[in-house]
Amino acid sequence: MRRSPLPELRPSEGASANLLALGPGRALIEDGGGDRPERTWFTRDGGRSWHVVDRRTVGEVAEIPADAVLATECAAPAGALPDACLRERVVVVSPQDGRRRTLAGAPPLGAHPLPAAHREPDGSWWVTGKDPLSGQSAVAFSRDGGRGWTVSRLPSPMDRPGRYVVVAVGQAAVYAAEMGEVVPGEPVKNPMRALHRSPDGGRTWQRVWTTGPTGEPRSLLGVPVPGPAGRVEIGGELSGYGSVDGGRTFAGLRDGTHYTRRTPLGLLREGSRCEYELSADGVRWSEFRLACGRDSS
Repeated sequence: MRRSPLPELRPSEGASANLLALGPGRALIEDGGGDRPERTWFTRDGGRSWHVVDRRTVGEVAEIPADAVLATECAAPAGALPDACLRERVVVVSPQDGRRRTLAGAPPLGAHPLPAAHREPDGSWWVTGKDPLSGQSAVAFSRDGGRGWTVSRLPSPMDRPGRYVVVAVGQAAVYAAEMGEVVPGEPVKNPMRALHRSPDGGRTWQRVWTTGPTGEPRSLLGVPVPGPAGRVEIGGELSGYGSVDGGRTFAGLRDGTHYTRRTPLGLLREGSRCEYELSADGVRWSEFRLACGRDSS
């Protein structure tokens, strides 16, 4: 167990912090600040020691290091909060020193690109956003560390783009979930407008699922969970749903309301507080508990 550099808070104070894993023994903690000035700490020795680093972006890089994390920052107006930001840019959080640097060859995907924080198991990096010509939802991938990008539009069910798009790479296909409402129906949190499937690594896409006013899944927590062949699972707000035909039809699962995200170790899903599962293939999951209180036994 290592001690965090975050300051101790009184019970009445709120806390907001972000932990970024940057490879073996390396990590960054970003303090949300609240009423305090925002601070950032970096460790390269597994948390034995922490060093304050400047959160401001410095310089640019042409290639994304393997253990880096992709993020965004406000480019115009500089330093604006998210709700007031007119244009964002993709930045690379370095595993060497924890500093942020602009990615020189970032794909042109509108004013608010959304990069996946970590690279996928096949080594690819992904950024989603809007096609600058049509304004439609689009995705881009790079297989050379961010030096070159392939951009493709998604066959969205609507003319206007969704809220955002998340991508997950599986052994048999790549899945892109387009988030946002489609048609009138019972409101739901984290609505999923459509699910798209690519059998060729993201070059071409087919819309396999279009959300309607009824039928499930209608929401998504995190990213889709791709499995072998045509298996894919969706963790929704009320239940989980599984497909064996590439996302064309779904059946309810006994559980599956997990929030799933990509990490350097694999897909990580969170169920109840402090209980997690990790998987390399989307099928076999290893359970573990983390940061459980004394009453969570």
